[in-house]
Amino acid sequence: MKAAPELLRRLIAEAQLWNMEVGRPIRMPRSQLVRETELKRAVRLALLQPGCNAVLVLFDGNSDCPAKLGPTVQKWAETVAGDVPCEVVIAHREYEAWFLAAIESLRGRRRIRTDAHPHPDPENPRGAKTHLEERMQPGTSYLETTDQPALTALFSLADAYRRCRSFRKLASSFARLAHAMGQKIDEWPPAHWAEDR
Repeated sequence: MKAAPELLRRLIAEAQLWNMEVGRPIRMPRSQLVRETELKRAVRLALLQPGCNAVLVLFDGNSDCPAKLGPTVQKWAETVAGDVPCEVVIAHREYEAWFLAAIESLRGRRRIRTDAHPHPDPENPRGAKTHLEERMQPGTSYLETTDQPALTALFSLADAYRRCRSFRKLASSFARLAHAMGQKIDEWPPAHWAEDR
């Protein structure tokens, strides 16, 4: 997932953990990350990076329920990670559901219509990318390789937190990793994330 490093950098900035760094992502197809052998290989590759002291595995749930698949993948990852803290986060359906949840913050940017409204249940529909395209200017398409990282830099983390259970899982996993690495977060999640707007 090309956007993951940008998302982690934003979480680090929100938590004001200025001494944390994001390593080079190990990108693998989702189809491999749901297979034990391949998932373990991905974690091993991450651990080989110099200075790796935590691992985050992030991928789309598609048709799988994160609450069911997540613990299984977590166990696979922990088997390889050993003493290195490791968290598995599965975006319910698709990563793009988080953009749907925060669409107001994207209006007028990256071809998102200025009147685009959030999906009432952003993690429920299949084909979040299609729902996102419906909120884009007519005749334009969502291009994952370029739009996903760009929108990741722009979308409201607070809106995604309030409206997406899987994003709340990401936030709590991030905090657990930070604490396991000896980092101190004064307030997490940030108070303004929980405020209704």
